[in-house]
Amino acid sequence: MAEESLIKLENVWKIYQLEKLELTVLREINLEITPGSFVTIMGPSGSGKSTLLHIIGCLDTPTKGKIFLKGKDISGLSEDELAQIRSQKIGFVFQQFNLLPNLNSLENVMFPMIFQGVYEEERREKAQTLLKSLDLGKRILHRPSELSGGEQQRIAIARALANNPELILADEPTGNLDSTTGKMIMETLINLHKKEQKTIVVVTHDPYIAEYSKEIINIKDGRIISNHQTASKVLWSGKEHDKRIF
Repeated sequence: MAEESLIKLENVWKIYQLEKLELTVLREINLEITPGSFVTIMGPSGSGKSTLLHIIGCLDTPTKGKIFLKGKDISGLSEDELAQIRSQKIGFVFQQFNLLPNLNSLENVMFPMIFQGVYEEERREKAQTLLKSLDLGKRILHRPSELSGGEQQRIAIARALANNPELILADEPTGNLDSTTGKMIMETLINLHKKEQKTIVVVTHDPYIAEYSKEIINIKDGRIISNHQTASKVLWSGKEHDKRIF
């Protein structure tokens, strides 16, 4: 019996109305993401890859077509219902980090748990555990302005994990980082995938980042032009990194 998809898109279109003009960003997208997969969506700037990620993550809705979460059609859900799915099932990591500048690291990671009704003591304990697991134990009380880009992105990953989501979506997670720090962030995502069986989808235009994944989806002009499994040389075999990476 085939494994049920975690996310499935059927004939999805995204069209924006700009006064008298229509801008079609996505066209006839058919896609399945299975539990435990590590997928990269690749494409040039303006190809529609970030819009596709936003629809996968219920941050946006399609103009036409259907979206299924574990076999349930969620295309017609209200914004409140989609927000509940996002907070419970999906963790987001963005290029710009999107940390709250007036909160310290601990408070930033605790923040998403407030909306799930988690008691403060439990929020604090879980946030501390997540930060320590990402080697940020000494940065718990630092605000974002006091941290490096790599540290901020790891805090963003800890925040994405706060409500134990099944799916982690990362939009250009290394885009604002140098190559060494970017490699560390990708290794962090791989460890989450391998050790905690998290399903991860990464958007990037960088072919080196794509070498970390097991599946690559190429998108151009709003259409999926290829979707293939990879023979990743990075970490999957348990060996040292391929020296070509970064």
